Amino acid sequence: MTPLAQYLFAPKSVAIVGQSNDATKTAGRPLKYLRQAGFAGRIYPVNARRDEVLGERAFPSLAALPEVPEHVYVVANTDATIEAIEECGRLGVPVVTALANGFSETGAAGHAREARLREVLAKTKTRLVGPSSLGIVDMRHKSFLTANAAFDEPDLPVGRIFAASHSGGMIGTFLSRGKARGIGYAGLVSVGNEVDLSIGEICAATLDDPGIDGYVLFLESLRKADALRAFALEAHKRGKPVLAYKLGRSEAGRELAVSHTGALAGEDDIADVFLAECGIARVDTLEGLIEGFPLLAKMPAPQRGARRLAAAVVTTTAGGATMVVDPLASRGIEVTQPSVQTLQRIKDKTGVEVTPARLTDLTLAGAQYDVMKGALDILTTAPEFDMVVVVVGSSARFYPHLAVKPIVDSANAPKPIAVFLVPEAPDALAQLSKAGVPSFHTPEACADAVAAALKRRAPTPATARRPQGEGRMLDELEAYTLLDKLGVPHAHSVALDAGIATAPALPFTYPVAVKALSAAIAHKSDVGGVVLNVRDGAALLVAIKQIAQATQAPRVLVQPMTAGLGEVLIGYRVDADVGPLVMIAAGGVLAEIYRDRSLRLAPVDLETAREMIGEVAAVKALNGYRGKPRGDLDALANALVALSRLAVMDGPAVAEAEVNPLMVQANGVVAVDALVRMG
Repeated sequence: MTPLAQYLFAPKSVAIVGQSNDATKTAGRPLKYLRQAGFAGRIYPVNARRDEVLGERAFPSLAALPEVPEHVYVVANTDATIEAIEECGRLGVPVVTALANGFSETGAAGHAREARLREVLAKTKTRLVGPSSLGIVDMRHKSFLTANAAFDEPDLPVGRIFAASHSGGMIGTFLSRGKARGIGYAGLVSVGNEVDLSIGEICAATLDDPGIDGYVLFLESLRKADALRAFALEAHKRGKPVLAYKLGRSEAGRELAVSHTGALAGEDDIADVFLAECGIARVDTLEGLIEGFPLLAKMPAPQRGARRLAAAVVTTTAGGATMVVDPLASRGIEVTQPSVQTLQRIKDKTGVEVTPARLTDLTLAGAQYDVMKGALDILTTAPEFDMVVVVVGSSARFYPHLAVKPIVDSANAPKPIAVFLVPEAPDALAQLSKAGVPSFHTPEACADAVAAALKRRAPTPATARRPQGEGRMLDELEAYTLLDKLGVPHAHSVALDAGIATAPALPFTYPVAVKALSAAIAHKSDVGGVVLNVRDGAALLVAIKQIAQATQAPRVLVQPMTAGLGEVLIGYRVDADVGPLVMIAAGGVLAEIYRDRSLRLAPVDLETAREMIGEVAAVKALNGYRGKPRGDLDALANALVALSRLAVMDGPAVAEAEVNPLMVQANGVVAVDALVRMG
């Protein structure tokens, strides 16, 4: 155990600043919980107004203690909390956890308080959990440094999962809901505002703990994403899976930016991509988070580029199984139909002839031990499946020996098994849980966890850099210079002064496109800054005058009209939380309306670029759909890879870049507009 891990989870001495004499109050709980749990370390209650709390001696200050405690939990008000943290710094306390709110969530005054805390911590070696932390708990060492009311009960189960949450209330939810399902935790932490220690850093401190098999995370944001990603990469190396629930599925969280890329890449899209690139499985439901880890622990994450994992669904009730199949489909998971050979093996072993379909419906015959056990023996060895989902009907409640006992006896089958029992069947669920079989109380939670497990892939290492501060916009001609460095083809372009009286000879033929050339105009078509299909020199002068009057641009850009089989958008931007992203989307002026796109952390390789192209519906028509001409998707993939290299390119950093549209031709691609904002 590292020194930080010891101070966090197994301190030999703790102090509680602001400990109340009333055990029913929030500030009165920590001392009660520590004693109730049987914490073996030394405990020092600190209360400036009392000599005694809950029957124990209280000290007036941290300085009055007989030793410097290894961990201090501050449950005082906001101002007193700041003073206590300052005192911890002066005394050399290794770790302090702070309960108080009144920080960044309260606006400017709260941000100022957090800045003060950072200044204090920067001058000392003290580390801070919080503020707004409901505490940190190690179930094995009985270190209950928490004020969460859920810990005020006996016989709390100890397990091998570590739970971390931004929300303080969630650690109690993990504990209580887990207990009801036979799931225990090794440790739990509420990180609060992450002024200092983050979820990633705290979880990383536990990585080499042999008593922890993996992690469940409740995330409200992706602040300090670099630390979270570093932790996830190391967790994967150790075979310790990470399951997460992230708030913010609604489109209300969409972040707008200069480019279409910013508007298309909403907050939740970014979270999805970031967690996937970290190898973190994401669920959509709280029940999926609570119940899903046992399944994740049985399914190692395959390497990127591996074939998509497949699940069989076997059932005694087609209606009940459909309740799982439907939410699986909504999550992009198709249930695989058993092969002819597998169906024949089931018939040979059980005597039941299963109708070929995605559901392996054993009908009521499946409510017999030999039939269900035989079917599971076949399905868990069938080469077309990576896991088996079992849905059991009414027999699960009163006759678990018929259809549930064979599942229990298949707990160590070659492929993982997940179970949803349609009726309320607590005894059967308890049997499954005891046997280590992942089981679910609702079809939605079952589908949620199964989809998360099947979609998870090994993480990708972080190689990108981040720009610092807001930089200037480039005009389109300057943007093309950058595309030249990257190797992204673009249309031949000529810049002309807006005040010219005679049309010059052009190095290409008419018709041409004429556009305002100004770094101040991001979207030229929105302000009358584009005239297309200009046929000759006279029309060119008219177009230039028209654009100058509409936009006040001092120069225009002239390009040959460029046709293609289709238009796409490729974009790059640096997100404030997760760093560089690359995107491909339906192109043109309606890009934001269609929101047909694929997103990844940048940079990407050619294989990932091709995968992204396959996820955009608009691009499917460019792949020879129904006899139409086939676009050069290899060139498109190369352009996407090239743009993504902005994340690692030497020289001034780019905050945002976009090619829209990129014309996809039969041979090659051509950028006919570009936007770049430097970092």
